[in-house]
Amino acid sequence: MPVTTISREEELHWLALILVPGLGARRTSLLLERFGSPQAVFRASVDELEAAGLAASAARSIASGCTFDDAIRQQERMRELGVAAIPLVDARYPRRLREIYDPPPLLFALGRIEWLAGIMIGVVGTRRATPYGKVVTERLAGDLARAGLVIVSGMARGIDTAAHRAALDAGGATVAVFGCGVDVIYPTENRQLAAQIAREGLIVSEFPMGAPAYPQNFPVRNRVVSGMSSGVLVVEGAQYSGSAITARLALEQGRELFAVPGNITSKMSWGPNLLIKQGAKLVQDWNDVVEELPQDERVALAKAGRERIRAAGGDSAEAQAELDFGPNTLLAKTLLAKLSVDQPVHIDALLETLADFSSSEIIAVLFELEMLGLVRQLPGRNYVKVWV
Repeated sequence: MPVTTISREEELHWLALILVPGLGARRTSLLLERFGSPQAVFRASVDELEAAGLAASAARSIASGCTFDDAIRQQERMRELGVAAIPLVDARYPRRLREIYDPPPLLFALGRIEWLAGIMIGVVGTRRATPYGKVVTERLAGDLARAGLVIVSGMARGIDTAAHRAALDAGGATVAVFGCGVDVIYPTENRQLAAQIAREGLIVSEFPMGAPAYPQNFPVRNRVVSGMSSGVLVVEGAQYSGSAITARLALEQGRELFAVPGNITSKMSWGPNLLIKQGAKLVQDWNDVVEELPQDERVALAKAGRERIRAAGGDSAEAQAELDFGPNTLLAKTLLAKLSVDQPVHIDALLETLADFSSSEIIAVLFELEMLGLVRQLPGRNYVKVWV
């Protein structure tokens, strides 16, 4: 049963448990299922621990309590930097991540922990991003963040960095999943970005404080990126890149998989193009992602959009007319003018009367207006305007 807080002593036991050498996430979860809590694990005898499937060396490490000194040092470092420990039993632990095969028993979190309750989308790609890849990432991640999604990525060079920056620039939420301790900046050139995310976003890691960025940590980190997310968007990457690993993990975890098509002559397009051939959703704009989300998540995004409009004073026709839809602002205002509150208008009638705009543009803007709660689609593809 999820709890809202844990005591300092309980936190110490969680830290001591994850510091046991060679235990791993899956075996730790099995121990917790067997004994019920970290305290109960440490009270167990060597024989009981071996009967639970542990190797003799791991059982002796737990029974001896030799990791508690390190756990105390971890606690002190966490208090110094304002890092929170979020164990599996914490109500703040991401729901989707808890459901994967091998969820991290404990997350270290620095920043705005409330983002863990948001609807997350993973954005991943190559470290050697092309100009095209960076521009596409900035556009898509920014639009998705403005739509209310939390952008999750791994803080690596290239696509990851572009995704985090775009979310922050859009005034949205972003979560950086580290393959090292949350107090270790990797790559070092992202020091300023990491500081900004710690203030405005959230940094999480399953690795203890001070843990170096070992190469083997990053595939482990990738399962957290996909595990936290409703879906994963791949922008650029070679056939056997880290983003390909994340895509495979996303499929294994039952997540939606999205990919941005690229130039067939570029090696960086091989990964996403192959994923599209294998069934990933081709993405051209943010609507392609949002429309594949579960209905309850789309409803939640629409509700949040209406709340943002109210907070900005957008509860009148005049205020809604001032909403910024970028290059589609004119079309959005035209559609709102064409629609009425009490008289449904069929999509064909809108397409006919708005001949200066393409059908794809009209459908995309209608969807955006619907996500913001300004327009409602009725059965038979009829639309009415909604005042919030």
